[in-house]
Amino acid sequence: MDLKSGYPWWAVRNGLIQAFPPLERDLRCDVLVVGGGITGALIADELSGHGHEVALIEQRDIGWGSTAASTALLQYEIDTHLLELAQRYGHEAATLAYRACAEAIPALGDVARGLKDVDFRRMDSLYLASRRRDVPRLMAEGQARRSAGLDARWLGPEALAERFDVDAGGALLTRQAARVDPYCLTYGLLKRVRRRGGHIHDRTVLHTLTPGTRGVTAQTESGATIRAGHVVLAMGYANQRWIRQRVARNRSSYAFITDPVDAAVLGPLQRTMVWESARPYLYLRATGDRRLLVGGLDDAIDIPARRDRRVEGKADKLMKQLLDWFPRLAPTPAFSWAGTFAETADGLPFFGTHEQWGPRVQFAMAYGGNGITYSMIGAGLLRARIERRGHPLAALFGFDRLG
Repeated sequence: MDLKSGYPWWAVRNGLIQAFPPLERDLRCDVLVVGGGITGALIADELSGHGHEVALIEQRDIGWGSTAASTALLQYEIDTHLLELAQRYGHEAATLAYRACAEAIPALGDVARGLKDVDFRRMDSLYLASRRRDVPRLMAEGQARRSAGLDARWLGPEALAERFDVDAGGALLTRQAARVDPYCLTYGLLKRVRRRGGHIHDRTVLHTLTPGTRGVTAQTESGATIRAGHVVLAMGYANQRWIRQRVARNRSSYAFITDPVDAAVLGPLQRTMVWESARPYLYLRATGDRRLLVGGLDDAIDIPARRDRRVEGKADKLMKQLLDWFPRLAPTPAFSWAGTFAETADGLPFFGTHEQWGPRVQFAMAYGGNGITYSMIGAGLLRARIERRGHPLAALFGFDRLG
């Protein structure tokens, strides 16, 4: 299934950065990673950087699926509020998840250091109350986050008008956010993996997996055999077809990017991403070349042809919503697109093994709107599992929480 519609900016801007050869021979490795998007790249980088021989295969070109459609707002906020998550799993577990996401932001900066053209930059994040009745809930959420040691400052209407020229009942302002070019980051990471001796192959389709007591045998559609100690399936929502149990639902999100905007017009939006309390929510951020990247209006459509037909209309609605919040901007749209992702009922991802496949097949999937942040956490979590070490989030981010 096509993972995106329209003209995602990262692919338009960067083109096909590098083609990796399809796998045409048998090979052996410590860990086979299936999926060449940002998740697979972060996992492969983590494993290869700690002495594991890694092979990665991707059925399309590298980064050409959901990664190319990502808007890459890196935030510690989970789609499920901290207070709601605490009601589900307890205060300790909820705080652990939120703190891990906060720690993932600087960790991504460390991973990106030294890689070219990835546009990683720390930013502020402004979480607007879409309606006046959302104000008490956001104030309580901010208090809970501060109690958990997280950065979350409350701005009232006057401060919002003065600092951001926006009319809202209130907002949470945090300093623990960042932006990145996910497409360039994916290529940069996989080039680094290859320099360490890893094997990277695109246009290589997984056909079968046969787990055993000492390893896993993977067969590609072209007939190559890969024998690995462990396999990590990092194909995003496409992982679902490898599990009989339904564990997530598919959603599509829509986005557009503008022509460059004058710095004086952007003002504080150059360094502050914005999102809102409405669901589905509008979100926006600036790029390094002062374009505005705007997304939202998520829906349950995952049929490519139907999603394709919605892109233009959704982009028009997003522009209207943007101008409702920031009427002074009046930017010129350049490209619009949509991408499909999987989300869970509780807003938490799945990293780890599933009883259907046994202890040597790991899954990484179902991130909702937090794909890159969760993937950074998942890279360390899956390495711990492969190395038979404990990890504080293994249970909370595992399939066993489904009961």
